[in-house]
Amino acid sequence: MTELEALRVLAEALGVATEYTDDLGRHVSVGPDTLVAVCAALGGELRHPADAEGALAAHRAALESRPVPPVLVAWDGHLRDRHLRAGRLRDGRPVAARIDLEDGSALHLAPPDDANATLPVLPPGYHRLTLDTAGPAETCSIVSAPARAWHRPGASRGWGVGAHLSALRSRRSRSVGDLRDLESLCRWTASRGGDVVTVLPLLPTFNQPPSEPSPYSPVTRLFWSELVLDLGDRHRPAEGLVPRLDVARADREVRAALAGLPPPPPLRPDHELERYARFRGAQARLGRDWRRWPEPARSGAIPYELVDPHEEAFHLAAQTMVASQLAELLRSLDAVGVRLGLDLPVGVHPDGYDPWSRQELFASGMSVGAPPDRGFPSGQNWGFAPVLPGASRREGHAYFAASLAHQARLGGLLRIDHVMALARLYWIPHGAPLNGGTYVRYPAEELFAVLALESHRNRCEMFGEDLGVVPAEVRRALRRHDVPGTFLAEFATGEEPLRAPTRDLVALIGTHDNPTLAGWLAGADIDERVRYGLLAAEDQDEEHEMRRGSISRLADALGGDASRPGALLETILEWLGRSDSPLVIPWLEDLWLEPEQVNLPGTTSSERPNWQRPMSRVLEDALEDPGVLARVERLRESRAHRADAEDADRAEADADRAGTDADRAGTDADRAGTDSRGAP
Repeated sequence: MTELEALRVLAEALGVATEYTDDLGRHVSVGPDTLVAVCAALGGELRHPADAEGALAAHRAALESRPVPPVLVAWDGHLRDRHLRAGRLRDGRPVAARIDLEDGSALHLAPPDDANATLPVLPPGYHRLTLDTAGPAETCSIVSAPARAWHRPGASRGWGVGAHLSALRSRRSRSVGDLRDLESLCRWTASRGGDVVTVLPLLPTFNQPPSEPSPYSPVTRLFWSELVLDLGDRHRPAEGLVPRLDVARADREVRAALAGLPPPPPLRPDHELERYARFRGAQARLGRDWRRWPEPARSGAIPYELVDPHEEAFHLAAQTMVASQLAELLRSLDAVGVRLGLDLPVGVHPDGYDPWSRQELFASGMSVGAPPDRGFPSGQNWGFAPVLPGASRREGHAYFAASLAHQARLGGLLRIDHVMALARLYWIPHGAPLNGGTYVRYPAEELFAVLALESHRNRCEMFGEDLGVVPAEVRRALRRHDVPGTFLAEFATGEEPLRAPTRDLVALIGTHDNPTLAGWLAGADIDERVRYGLLAAEDQDEEHEMRRGSISRLADALGGDASRPGALLETILEWLGRSDSPLVIPWLEDLWLEPEQVNLPGTTSSERPNWQRPMSRVLEDALEDPGVLARVERLRESRAHRADAEDADRAEADADRAGTDADRAGTDADRAGTDSRGAP
């Protein structure tokens, strides 16, 4: 075959798309430069298309040398027999096999030529299979997981509100909202009949100049933001409303409050925390970009003399305090029956702890993004390095599991940002244009198994953000594993006729990446996209016309009044509330028709004050506003009406079944009588 044919075969073998259709409906044939760069990042031994045939042979030889794949999934504890029977034969001879269970015990498997042998049902957990051979032992990870994610038993249709914690403003707030503000919102939600409050990621960000305030570009997915600490009276409040959220000032407030305090004892020995604190201490000395550090610090071993001891001590103390306060908050919320909904971002800042501490896990020279779509005709680059699927498999997806568990331990609900990443991600080689990337395949079954397992272990419900271009396999996996997707009212008019959210979709009006409802109705996001060069000026009028059409279709379908935003909001809330959706979660600020959105994708925080817009109303006033209270009550009543209707439907169905059973019993009795009378 030709060089290009070999390159395309190699790419497909490595899980790299050689062609795809973007969200504009255009067919894209991926160029050879992109394929070479992505294949090389995935471990292919090539620098030019001419190297593809040799790299393909090496890849195939590596696959043939492994008797089992790096990860096996045991759904509901059942391993697939074909994997073990194929893998336990070497040169036609049986190979001894052992499964080391997570609890320290071991299972020895019968020889594969035993016709009566059955595989054991494995307990849930992360286990290790070892094949003892004449040469080095072969091992692989086993993820034994329930086939369906965990859900609260007997749960009815729930509702709550969503918020950006930093933006919450109470009269006692400092520069950003904190855990005391969050508790106030949660208690208010409980008092109105709601059962969940969701927040954007509470993970640490780079706060000192140049600040990176986006909660979706965290330093790590394994620890908490120190800015959420409730500092009590050890600070001077920022006196209610502020024009902009200042994370640098908030960082100084936390440091001043913790200065001079004896370090709290750790909740438990934590090597990961100690390493994280040392990393942050080294950044204070060596700079944020760890790729420019001297060796051996750059490669992961930081000498003590390169660490700022005060910075290290600060992060040790702050993380210990945040963990303690979050645990106390969880106990408080359990008492009032409200769950905390958390958010797992899809990536990590490239200067962050995770890419430094797990360098073998992240692809160098690559960024994650999205191909062109209607909102972003040039495409998007999200700026963080992708996880290497092969490296993740070799470690049994331990990092992904740890990232999930970190939040699921506290959250009663966890949103999986860009859930399509469990199946594929769009990689862009550094230096390539935004439309010069391609999709890379991920082991979806294995990653969904980890998700389901962590959901059950932590009794945490999961739902996925599946907006945009969603592969069919992701939709099927979400349904198969009982993980709800996401429904946006602002996107609902794309279908004819208008369809309400179903029982497999968490219902929202919009998200942090969309305009607020008031902004959507006014088309403010369209004007902003033109202002920042994300939309051509000549397309502005057409976009506004299309938006007016969407608003009219939504209002007409619901019997609402498009000219009265408040009334239309109430109509939307009732419509969502009466739907089959298991959860309805409006954005808190939509309840008073906040016009400005918190983030405009495609812009940076230096271009536009993304993530720096505080709430325009003090929390105490907002939560006592008659309009807000009336809208929340409308949602509560509609949810209760739906639950009552379901109860009535169940009761009627039970009665029908009981009547059918009684009729069947009577028929059986008659038949028995007839049989006895007719007996000789």
